Amino acid sequence: MVKEGKSSVFHPALGVSNIKNAIPLLLDREKVQYSNWVELFECHAHAFDVPDHIDPKTPRPTDLSNAMWKRLDSVVKNWIYGTISTYLLEIILCKGDTAQQVWDKLKEIFQDNKTTRAVYLENQFNQLHLSKFFDISFYCRELKNLKDQLANVDQPTSEQKLVIQLVSGLVNTDFDTVAAMIQQTIPLPSFETAQS
Repeated sequence: MVKEGKSSVFHPALGVSNIKNAIPLLLDREKVQYSNWVELFECHAHAFDVPDHIDPKTPRPTDLSNAMWKRLDSVVKNWIYGTISTYLLEIILCKGDTAQQVWDKLKEIFQDNKTTRAVYLENQFNQLHLSKFFDISFYCRELKNLKDQLANVDQPTSEQKLVIQLVSGLVNTDFDTVAAMIQQTIPLPSFETAQS
């Protein structure tokens, strides 16, 4: 319970003691997982009834005092700060910013120079080959990671293209036979099926 004037108010967001239990990803500029991080963060914000702190389209609750809203805003900012790298924290940290301002700064960082980033990521995606990885699971994880990063810069990759790249990266490896079998399947299997 939180004392607020003469009444007692409990808000679910005040009960979160370790944000990393809910959002295990650490958002970093080098290993871009922005879209995945956003998905986890937005789910968490909705679950704890504070989406208005990161989404300007969500109306601010009318039953909260200004003091409680500011307290919740600080909680949401701490959630953001606790799930990003030190590098990103140093870039965005500014005294007095609201959670919405912090959220928007991160969005700008990851949405900036979309075309340049898309070209770079598309090149990485197309050159991916199993020979560069320890095993197939790391290869598939990187394919999925690059697919997510491309979606992040408004260049979504179709499921079919993802499977085709998976198969292309298996050529001249111990998985040649599996690659040939997948190629001959009509229609192409889903990425999850091809991966397994």
